[in-house]
Amino acid sequence: MDQILEELKNIIEPKRLLTQLEDLVSFSYDASFGVYLPEIVVQPTSTDEVQKLMKLANKYKVPVYPRGQGTSLSGGPLPVKGGMVLDFSQWDQKLEIYPDDLIAVVSPGVLTSDINAAANEYGLMYPPDPSSSNVSTIGGNLAENAGGPRGLKYGVTKDYVIGLEAVTPEGEIFRTGGRTVKNVTGYDLTKLIVGSEGTLAVITEAILRLFPKPPATKTLMAIFNDIVDSGRAISKVLSSGILPSKMELMDQASVVAVENYQPLGLPTDIEAILLIELDGHPQAIEEEIVKVEQICKEVGAREVKVSRNEEEALQLWKARKLVSPAIARIKPTKISEDATVPRSKIPEMFKRLKEIKNKYQIDLVVFGHAGDGNLHPNIIADQRDVEEMKRVEKAVEEIFAAAVELGGTLSGEHGIGTMKAPFLEMELGKVGIDMMKRIKQSWDPNNILNPGKIFPEEGQRFVLRSE
Repeated sequence: MDQILEELKNIIEPKRLLTQLEDLVSFSYDASFGVYLPEIVVQPTSTDEVQKLMKLANKYKVPVYPRGQGTSLSGGPLPVKGGMVLDFSQWDQKLEIYPDDLIAVVSPGVLTSDINAAANEYGLMYPPDPSSSNVSTIGGNLAENAGGPRGLKYGVTKDYVIGLEAVTPEGEIFRTGGRTVKNVTGYDLTKLIVGSEGTLAVITEAILRLFPKPPATKTLMAIFNDIVDSGRAISKVLSSGILPSKMELMDQASVVAVENYQPLGLPTDIEAILLIELDGHPQAIEEEIVKVEQICKEVGAREVKVSRNEEEALQLWKARKLVSPAIARIKPTKISEDATVPRSKIPEMFKRLKEIKNKYQIDLVVFGHAGDGNLHPNIIADQRDVEEMKRVEKAVEEIFAAAVELGGTLSGEHGIGTMKAPFLEMELGKVGIDMMKRIKQSWDPNNILNPGKIFPEEGQRFVLRSE
């Protein structure tokens, strides 16, 4: 590493080359579980620097771990093999909006919310809105194919990436796609790279699609005595011809936590609250909100509240925004999963989650993007309680199994990383994993780019405890 360090000094200025222990510790963890100390942290701010860094790393076969702001919930940027962390959080110089082409061109370190804010100035929007958008970088969103509440109507990150500039593990610069929405020239490498969790190439620039901002929105809150009824409401609304921009769910535990944290006057003797947002032409959504209200009542909603103005809408959404900080006060350890099922299976998944909660006697809170089946079963625990964590691990395994059995997936938006790698075969099978490994081998023959991610290693188990 001493030889590498000397050569690095010819590529990166000293202040962006971090080797002190206190700096390395800062890049040893993310928002998931596990601590892995890198040997060096580099903060590139140009494609030329990334190219030189990758050529150097490939020459000495040093593991390289691209990283944004470390908000990953799956262990995406963790330097599990040591080596070099490429910290892109300082590379935010380019954020260009081209309103006539409905695109944005951005550097990997730009904050996701800043892209939407810049687009708003032209009456446009960047639809993907992960909950971490105010702190997460677009590069991290691209790596994990992040989603968010608006994914129901507008799709996820991959649906908005039409071009990339990237650097291969061997240090070659290439471009994919371009500035046109239609492009069928050769293989779609753009879609392959987005969501590959930094294992195939290092993204250095992205061209993103923008949408016209809808002129109006309307929000509804429906309260249910039975969580399964809320699942039926979701299915019936979506099959009615109405496509909401958001459909968010909070279970009883979420509501109780919020009321204990910051009382909003929500009823706690219920099993679920459904928040639905419509957007579009003012007259159209006024008609649609009435139909959604009727549907919710037909399937058993105890009460339905419709916002009359933006202020009331913000008040209704406030409860959903407070869930994460509220449940974090119950116990210090939060395990956030994002198992996703087909919409028709949402009621059945709710039943399974109830059974798992009772079987393992765990504090299970369910909230999330219920409209597209992307539930967020959150388990609140105390990592210092070994017996409790053992029960939690078994519960998480059953949550994954239930999602796959119902035709769903291990992850709707958090990625596989280190956390879900042991379960990959459950969903993809041996042949599916082998095909992915072949792609990885052809792109990264020396396995230096984000090694230890996605693919399970021999004997790897799902563990939330320090053993």
